Amino acid sequence: MRYIYLVTHPEAQHHVDGIVGGWHDSELTTRGRLQAERIADVLASRIGSQPVEVYSSDLRRASQAAERIAGRFSVEVHTDPRLRERSNGEADGRPQSWLDERRIPLPEYGDRLGHHDGPAGAETRMALVERLYPALDDILRQPVATQIVVSHGSASSYLIAAWIGMPMTSTDRVFFPLTSGSITTLRRNDTHHSHQVLALNETEHLQAV
Repeated sequence: MRYIYLVTHPEAQHHVDGIVGGWHDSELTTRGRLQAERIADVLASRIGSQPVEVYSSDLRRASQAAERIAGRFSVEVHTDPRLRERSNGEADGRPQSWLDERRIPLPEYGDRLGHHDGPAGAETRMALVERLYPALDDILRQPVATQIVVSHGSASSYLIAAWIGMPMTSTDRVFFPLTSGSITTLRRNDTHHSHQVLALNETEHLQAV
């Protein structure tokens, strides 16, 4: 069996400031750091003394959470910029209202993956998928059977799609709404080689923070 614990980073400063995230490199808030400790508690109780690897987006709000989790297992964090959130280009770091006024709505039909939202330099969803799928493939090539991946909301949604084997071109309508600080548990069943989603968007551990 292989287990992957997919963690969406907890509360970051851009959340409370109403700032567009994306590649804007905000840090965890005090509450976000406490949430990261609770995530570490949950994962430590489930994984125990088994060998584990920790992977993370290189943006601070993800890597700061990953460092707290990895510290519980006395392992290093492997950062990978491919695990970043989708870039909003020139909108990143600006007020959310600035982006809302300029965003070109995603069409219901047509080339949804290639759709450009409007801000200069923004990634399309296809560009996001094309970096996330290989990133997960590289993680799965490692022999350690228990892995923790810390990423972002939209990015994590497409990582789940990659896990269940959805073709890139079929992700134009898929989206798993994931809460900041949530844990999603993925398992490979070696008996019939299935990729399972055991638990999606767990947030009970955040209630006391």
